Amino acid sequence: MNPNNPLPANLFRRQDETPDAEFYHHPRFVTHIDDRAIAAVTQLYREYFPPNTDLLDLMSSWVSHLPAEVPYRRVVGLGMNKAELAANPRLESYVVQDLNQQPALPFADAEFDGAAICVSIDYLTQPVAVLRELARVLRPEAPLVITFSNRCFPSKAIAAWHALDDRGHLALVQQYLIAAGGWHAIELFDRSPLPPGRSDPLFAVVARKKAA
Repeated sequence: MNPNNPLPANLFRRQDETPDAEFYHHPRFVTHIDDRAIAAVTQLYREYFPPNTDLLDLMSSWVSHLPAEVPYRRVVGLGMNKAELAANPRLESYVVQDLNQQPALPFADAEFDGAAICVSIDYLTQPVAVLRELARVLRPEAPLVITFSNRCFPSKAIAAWHALDDRGHLALVQQYLIAAGGWHAIELFDRSPLPPGRSDPLFAVVARKKAA
């Protein structure tokens, strides 16, 4: 068993195992959840990311859904498509990196005050390794906000994601964090806009970096 991914390998198989760099080569200037679900993401960021802090937007794109009225000291993005990242007005800087090929993050220990993964956790084939790295680069008690819906690129989402329902997805992400270590105060949320069925659902797992 791979110590960087202690969960069974068959959970992380995908319908399309061609290199992700090929799949994400062309920019997609679209949003992957609807406006009401995006608003729910933004509200979570208001609640967990204080102003004037250093944030990491992991698996980022051309929009970060951060609240427009909140100033942050620095926002760094890491994603797969250079054109999308370059178009994101909230990013001070960005890194193009395939986390499924290289889960190690190119950042210093305790560099950030918070991190976000928005509607992308279902594509990670080495999520435990990535979350372990995130714990390394966050400062003690810094929040990690992971959000997801019921929409995805089916061919690139892992087998476990397809096999589970919404509650199962929450439990799976919680298990990733436990397996990674370095996290505590894990909270599971259903932030789906009301009334149900009129917009995309929105779920979140929030955890904090353990103090040394």
